[in-house]
Amino acid sequence: MGNTDRIIRVVLAAVFAALYATGTVSGTAGLVLVILAAVFLATSFLSFCPLYLPFGISTCPAKPQS
Repeated sequence: MGNTDRIIRVVLAAVFAALYATGTVSGTAGLVLVILAAVFLATSFLSFCPLYLPFGISTCPAKPQS
């Protein structure tokens, strides 16, 4: 997972948490946002997204060949 992908996930997690904390989104939708925020944070800190594997997606920058 590339740095840009990680940063976007952390920012989205913060936005989702803020929406829930301020009461803008509550109930089932709020819980879904909190769970998504937790998943985004976990995948960001681990630098790995399991959903990328079956689709062959990689956001890592290509390593230069020597």
